[in-house]
Amino acid sequence: MPNWLLPEYIQDMLPEEAWRVERMRAQFLELMRGHGYQLVAPPLLEYAESLLLDDSRDVDLRTFKLVDQLSGRTLALRADITPQVARIDAHLLNRQGVARLCYAGSVLHTQPVGLTRTRELLQIGAELYGHSGLESDLEIQRLMLQALALLGVDNVHLDLGHVGVFRALVNHAGLDRELENELFAALQGKDTAALQALVQPLDAALRDALLALPSLYGECAEVLARARRQLPDYPEVRAALDALQTAAADLQPLVSRVGIDLADLRGYHYHSGMVFAAYHAGSHDAIALGGRYDELGKSFGRVRAATGFSMDLRQLYSLLPRQTACLGICAPLLDDAALSDKIAQLRAAGEAVVVDLLGDKALRTELQCDRELVLRDGVWQVAAL
Repeated sequence: MPNWLLPEYIQDMLPEEAWRVERMRAQFLELMRGHGYQLVAPPLLEYAESLLLDDSRDVDLRTFKLVDQLSGRTLALRADITPQVARIDAHLLNRQGVARLCYAGSVLHTQPVGLTRTRELLQIGAELYGHSGLESDLEIQRLMLQALALLGVDNVHLDLGHVGVFRALVNHAGLDRELENELFAALQGKDTAALQALVQPLDAALRDALLALPSLYGECAEVLARARRQLPDYPEVRAALDALQTAAADLQPLVSRVGIDLADLRGYHYHSGMVFAAYHAGSHDAIALGGRYDELGKSFGRVRAATGFSMDLRQLYSLLPRQTACLGICAPLLDDAALSDKIAQLRAAGEAVVVDLLGDKALRTELQCDRELVLRDGVWQVAAL
């Protein structure tokens, strides 16, 4: 096999994509800085137990593992940065009040999450710790939508869900963990046949509520109205539906449409409250994900209220219209003080000036220049190529 081939679903970023993605990263981080979020940069590699969360089989399956030759312990390449940020909040910063943190870095997956996705994502995101109210959920959700708009992604559709609804149903029924996991898998896969078989032994009220969840998807007002009729009036269910209604009304002006999906249990063992996902017509998969995960800090010995979001810059780049390349100015290779001064002035003004080392006009197009420096009347001037 040729040694220049890359593994499946691993790609290089060539100049056009690499430059634009880097500009997007800088735009995102500046937005975060303006909202008071502080940048952290966790390592790509950690001990496996720090990255593989309790009950998170999906994270385990996505994670590359290897043996550390220094300690003999199992190491893991991160598949998600959020657990690392939770570790930093819990043990390194150890703040008592609200902490706002953001990040941008590569993550690796053993399998692509979509048919057209890479296994090396450039994950950006923000996390808010120390506040359990709806206000922090809304701050994070607004910030995610503002970031998408800033990066040039428009016509976004937002789906809201709440894992507290399903959790309330199974907790009130006192179901064992095995059946709970089977119900979770059937709901997450929208497998109504499996769901119907699993709920047969349950009492009628719980059976009807669980069977209703897959159909509680669509336009916000209509779905919430049906949910209030079809689901038990448990306090936890009522509080979850009220929170979804408030969030939908608040976020509606920022997106093309807000929908509700009460069977979206993505990250059920990870999240603890409201979850959300942004979609775009140009992608089969969600383009941004987030939610509340108040229990995650337990893995690090310190439970903290937490909510956050993440997205993949490489996926977002694929949704944007192509831009005309920013071309530079070609300069001859000469030992000329006036030429050097002119080049320095142009670069200080933000221009890209490329010295033509070969001086071969046939190869000049490879320099990505549309202008050149020419000497006219003893003065170096910029002229069109």
